[in-house]
Amino acid sequence: MSEDSAWLTLRSDALTAQVNPLGAQLSILRDRSGRDLLWDGNPTFWNGRAPLLFPIVGTLAGGVYRLAGKTYALSRHGFARGKPFEVVSTSAAVLLRLKADDQTLAVYPFHFQLQVRFEITGPTLGVTTAVRNDGAAPMPASFGYHPAFRWPLPFGAERALHAIEFDLAEPEPIRRLDTAGLVTPVRYPTPIRGRRLLLDDALFKDDVVILDAVRSQGLRYGADTGPRLALQFPDTPYLGIWSKPGAPFICIEPWHGMSDPVGFTGELTAKPGVFIVPPGEQRELRMQVTLASD
Repeated sequence: MSEDSAWLTLRSDALTAQVNPLGAQLSILRDRSGRDLLWDGNPTFWNGRAPLLFPIVGTLAGGVYRLAGKTYALSRHGFARGKPFEVVSTSAAVLLRLKADDQTLAVYPFHFQLQVRFEITGPTLGVTTAVRNDGAAPMPASFGYHPAFRWPLPFGAERALHAIEFDLAEPEPIRRLDTAGLVTPVRYPTPIRGRRLLLDDALFKDDVVILDAVRSQGLRYGADTGPRLALQFPDTPYLGIWSKPGAPFICIEPWHGMSDPVGFTGELTAKPGVFIVPPGEQRELRMQVTLASD
């Protein structure tokens, strides 16, 4: 049995997608000609494709967080990406669900549900994630998308001609991580000129570019000639942009949360980007990827 035999397939006349129930990870995204738009997880560079980040985004100071007088250990980006999701539905859309279990309760003491819905309509892949609190206490959480797209896209333009164009001007300084993966206090001049970020390996010699005051809720990625990918992220206030120098992928990551700041000693509820889900309620976070011809 091949590794992708359990992957779930969605199709339209413009796109084909496959989702791996392990981590509810989008693992293939192709145009109508079968050209790959998504990174293939080649471990030579990075074995991820589009992991989901929950219940934290980024790295914890010392690898731990504090909550109500207790200390818990969590690895970078949390545990959802390594957990098998239940397949709830594969009819008009693919719906997957992760619930709290003994393993998660030991490191994150909340009865959560994480429901992820994938749907393709024409040239658009829509992903909606619902973070639900089935417990009796308010639940702090973070969530992030981490899709890796081909760089260059498979439409003939060379890598150096690719850029990200934001819907709005993005003049605010960017943030960076230290060697431990924590956000430094320094605010660096933005490499974005107006609405446009030219992609170059030098951007990533110090790891991820973090926009913690992003104004746009959408952007376009690609070369000026040929199709581009349009991303919409209306529910996430931060954006990470990451690659490894020389790697043939670019991650464009809508986040509701980020790594701890250097020296952070507060409780999880004070971690940047953490939101609170009241008992019996849920928080939805959406992302759309559209193959745009203009």
